[in-house]
Amino acid sequence: MDLLSSTFVTFAGLWAGTINAVVGSGTLVTFPVLIALGVTPVVASMSNAMGLVAGTAAGAWGYRRELTGRGRQLLRLLPASLLGGISGAWLLLHLPERVFHFVAPVLLVMALLMVLFQPRLQSWVLNREVNPEHAIRDKRHGFLLVVLVYLAGVYGGYFVAAQGILLVGILGIFLTGTIQNANAMKNILVLGVNFVAAVSYLLFAFDRINWLVVLLIAVSSTVGGLLGSRVGRRLSPAVLRGIIFALGLMALGFMIANLLK
Repeated sequence: MDLLSSTFVTFAGLWAGTINAVVGSGTLVTFPVLIALGVTPVVASMSNAMGLVAGTAAGAWGYRRELTGRGRQLLRLLPASLLGGISGAWLLLHLPERVFHFVAPVLLVMALLMVLFQPRLQSWVLNREVNPEHAIRDKRHGFLLVVLVYLAGVYGGYFVAAQGILLVGILGIFLTGTIQNANAMKNILVLGVNFVAAVSYLLFAFDRINWLVVLLIAVSSTVGGLLGSRVGRRLSPAVLRGIIFALGLMALGFMIANLLK
């Protein structure tokens, strides 16, 4: 990877770390850039997931105040995320690489739809806060919540992109609290998924990891995560979603072009 390509990856990691702390879907910044630079989809997914662990941890640390009083909820949901991440990583490691070439565009479209409809998810959360009687109580639907968090973990372990937005929607509907509380919990759950996935790749797919990509994204996304947790709330979510959506479409175009070769 030459200097120009490394610069693109570094800036993508910085932006992804910022977005992950605030909105989620930072992978839709780094993944398209890696694909555009010629990194194969599976290598890009694994290296990207490993690199973003540090940035996700930085974002989670920055949102630690919003986790006050959420310890019991996290202890109940984190195992489901971890198990889901392991399951998703297993699928990525054991399914033929050709399957990922076909599945990744479909998952990318799903992720883009999540980004596109995020305002509606947030409106559900806000409506729930204004009208608590409309909330789906986690005591009555605790098992369903755990299952949904597990499935989000499977999705994250296999593809990574937009699992944060998916989790914010799930947590916002099923748990009481503000959207900032949901975002803080999302950061922890996503960190768990990315961590177990990264360990799986390290143990079983060491030769398929681009370590320069991991290093560049790890350093830059850590800076981005810290910045995002401090100033990210001042950024326009609409602008962030627009950029993510455009980059996601670019990645989709490259994937389809590769399939048609």
